[in-house]
Amino acid sequence: MDQFMEEVASRHNKSMENLILALAWVAMILSGILAVFMFNLLTMTISAQGFSTALLFDIVLTLLMIASAVLLFLYKDRIRTEFEYTFTNGVLDFAKVFNNRKRKALGTMNLKNVEAVGMVNSGSFQRYLSMPGIKRLNWFVNRDADLFYLFFQKDGAKSLLVMEPSEGLRGMIVQAAGQGKFQKN
Repeated sequence: MDQFMEEVASRHNKSMENLILALAWVAMILSGILAVFMFNLLTMTISAQGFSTALLFDIVLTLLMIASAVLLFLYKDRIRTEFEYTFTNGVLDFAKVFNNRKRKALGTMNLKNVEAVGMVNSGSFQRYLSMPGIKRLNWFVNRDADLFYLFFQKDGAKSLLVMEPSEGLRGMIVQAAGQGKFQKN
């Protein structure tokens, strides 16, 4: 019988996220409209009077408006970020989901290779975090959630992955990691 569980960690309070997304849309549209008007004004001025150094500030401002509109268009989906955890027979897959449309695979981990697991609010987390040369991977969205950590070494590099699984998924992870790997203090 296969063990399978899939979870998505999303923000508990989405009001700030929705407000920032709405502001990004407004800023993108306004900067795009402003860029079009400024570009038209520049082309008319250059065709009527010719190019002069006094127009350099207007050209730079127009390019900044175009760049801001393009960057907001490209990165607006990253405002709504979720993490997806998929557990299948002792293997944990991680993905980052942007605005429920774009999915970026973060990695796969065989839980038998994990050296320690536990809750972030325990003393063992601070012990692993204070190790020299540790790389911390924050794959969670809610700082106030019951955060869980996985300590592992890959290619000689020490890593500490912090995630926010449910109690059911935590139990499956602890069971798949093996005896003695769950740290309390």
